[in-house]
Amino acid sequence: MGSVGTPSTMKQWTITSTEKGFDGLQYTDAKVPEIGDNEVLVKLHAASLNFRDLAIPQGQYPMPVKTPVVAGSDGAGEVLQVGSRVTKWKQGDRVVTLFCQAHQYGPPTEEASATALGGVIDGTLRQYAVFSQDGLVRVPKNLSYNEAATLTCAGVTSWNALYGLRQLKPGQTVLVQGTGGVSLFALQFAKAAGAIVIATTSSADKAKIVKDLGADHVLNYREDKAWGETARKLSRGGQGVDQVIEVGGSSTLEQSLKAVKMEGIITIIGFLGGIEATPGTGLLQTLFHGCIVRGVYVGSKELFEDMVAAIEAGDIHPVVDKKIFKFDQVKEAYEYMKAQKHFGKLVIEIE
Repeated sequence: MGSVGTPSTMKQWTITSTEKGFDGLQYTDAKVPEIGDNEVLVKLHAASLNFRDLAIPQGQYPMPVKTPVVAGSDGAGEVLQVGSRVTKWKQGDRVVTLFCQAHQYGPPTEEASATALGGVIDGTLRQYAVFSQDGLVRVPKNLSYNEAATLTCAGVTSWNALYGLRQLKPGQTVLVQGTGGVSLFALQFAKAAGAIVIATTSSADKAKIVKDLGADHVLNYREDKAWGETARKLSRGGQGVDQVIEVGGSSTLEQSLKAVKMEGIITIIGFLGGIEATPGTGLLQTLFHGCIVRGVYVGSKELFEDMVAAIEAGDIHPVVDKKIFKFDQVKEAYEYMKAQKHFGKLVIEIE
């Protein structure tokens, strides 16, 4: 038994292979883990999916993976039991997971990257989990478990993009690509900071939603193939945008380079457009545009805690897709996300 009232067994979703696609996801029984002196037992109430979660079982994730592994990096829940040396948490505390359990502050290291939940070590798609007391952050007071479960990867990544290298300032311009989780977080964080936001999207329906979230300008990238140049014209003095949230990868980088100002930052978040690269061309363009191109790998606990404070101060609520999946519907959730039927973050409730 993990603690009084805790069952001895639980359900979990395990990635058994990176060669079988979603067939490699197995819904199995497992023992509820025991805690060590510096660990806490958490009853997970919600998890959320990222593009990464789909890439791992399909063998398309470029970072280290070790199978079998419990899927999922993002989860929020309640502390049930604490180890004898735990000082940071008590029973009943609401907590959310840190993506790389050992990434406490500063830039990532190889060692910290080897502690990524749902890839190298067991993740959050299970009913109960044991974490180091340092591998958790408090849930913002204004958020539900479902909302908090979206913060671990997409939330921290977007916060790192805007604040990890250079602090975003009021009046600066941010170009946000698309309506995925990271992009919508970046839109909300940038508006809360007093920045001007230019958003790209593919439809009038999505354009209305990002407008409602506060986007100052919305560009339809299907209709405007030169959206990078359009974004530049919309920036202060036509000098270019201060920050670009780049999620498309090789398919959109050319336009991002046209949009960014001299000494501006393009933060590369994802590779939704594919990972075929033409590094020579792209790297040389950074010289011509005089900009910084930066890749981020989520972020530290320190950045996470700063983000939590900003979420509370601005009463920011993550955008959660209207369809909430039950815990036994994880495969359906993966398929739903793969078909791009979601808007915002896709949440799974864990009984």
